[in-house]
Amino acid sequence: MRVIIIGAVAAGTSAATEIRRNDKEAEIIIYEKDDYISYAGCGMPYYIGNEAESFSSVVPRDAGFFKEKHNIDIYTGHEAVSVNPENKTLIVKNASGEIMDRYDKLIIATGAVSVKPDLKGADRDNVFILRNINDMIQIKNFIEEKKPSSAAIVGSGFIGLEMCESFKFLGLDVTIIARSKISKGIDNDLSLYIEKYLIEKGVNVYTNTKTVEINDQGVVLGDGTIIKADLVLLATGAKANVTLAKNMGVEIGSTGGIKVDKQMRTNIEDVYSCGDCIEMYSAINRAPVYRPLGSTANKTGTIAGSNIAGIKEEFAGILGTAIYRVFDLTVGMTGFSEEEAIKSGYDVVAVTDKRANKPEHMGGRPIIIKSVAEKETGRLLGVQMIGYEGVDKRLDVFAALITLNGKAEDLMHLDLAYAPPYSTPRDPLYYTGVKLRAKL
Repeated sequence: MRVIIIGAVAAGTSAATEIRRNDKEAEIIIYEKDDYISYAGCGMPYYIGNEAESFSSVVPRDAGFFKEKHNIDIYTGHEAVSVNPENKTLIVKNASGEIMDRYDKLIIATGAVSVKPDLKGADRDNVFILRNINDMIQIKNFIEEKKPSSAAIVGSGFIGLEMCESFKFLGLDVTIIARSKISKGIDNDLSLYIEKYLIEKGVNVYTNTKTVEINDQGVVLGDGTIIKADLVLLATGAKANVTLAKNMGVEIGSTGGIKVDKQMRTNIEDVYSCGDCIEMYSAINRAPVYRPLGSTANKTGTIAGSNIAGIKEEFAGILGTAIYRVFDLTVGMTGFSEEEAIKSGYDVVAVTDKRANKPEHMGGRPIIIKSVAEKETGRLLGVQMIGYEGVDKRLDVFAALITLNGKAEDLMHLDLAYAPPYSTPRDPLYYTGVKLRAKL
């Protein structure tokens, strides 16, 4: 069996190693158009901010590693430009020209691309995106060579907020410009808390603000205000990279990602897809969603690889569980926000509670937990959290409970770990259950 994989970051390499684990004889070839493979994309903001000092910690593996350990051939600087599913061939372009290859099974793992706003001046030398290692290197080099004193970030998602912290750590004056609110996807009441926190940390924040131009003076806002910025980062989201797939006849879903079944199969026989280029579905209501996250990319890559190797494995959907740090504050979410649940047709109740993560004498600090449940059944639909130490472990408990169709009252019966360095005798999760059940 000859397997061709297009894309060698998280999903592509996960698929390849899973095939090899189950099939020692398969020919596995990966074509990657960029120079770097299998890198930790989520670590890029921390490398720019000097928190992750080693380049190899962000890019830990190369093609030689995969050849030596897994007998997988990876060709960087090779871009797949077309695929003919009828005769199972593809054309690949490299520095020397074009080559033709053939496959028995094909995996499309082309990832996502940054959404670039239609903005005058977006092509200036001091304007960047952050999607891959080449982008990271360009930003890092610009900071070291030009020594900017100010940065403007257009967009306030995960990347925008993580880069806000990194730029501040480097001593830059930072401005965040959001078209709507800070951290889109979080309900307004918690978003305002994050906005207030950013301002306290010395970040200039503009919400519900349109950016119209980038010029020599800086970033021009819709009302004519000019934000001085030596460096501009466009962090306005990502979309699935589906050009190749679409041109070869692969079906595209309603969210813009490649449509796959639970085994990562496309509508074309022997063609699979995984990672940030695919449309996923919600584990709550099975509706199609597009959430490009590294954890999901690795998972879907492994599922695609298992099925190609003859081991049936099915995708169970996602909750969109996500977490990020901005300075010493941690923000996490899983499942539906209140706004999303209502839009999805649920009759919901929502409560917000604020409790210490551990006793005051052990340095306890508050965690804010907003929980959403279905009114009729009490089923948990989603949670959003803001706090300090311990947000991550509690978020994972909520994610597990929502996955297992848990109810509000179940939070009161969980046998959770307790000792003063870690929690209070009655954990914040317990109190969330009490408060939510009372409102239900």
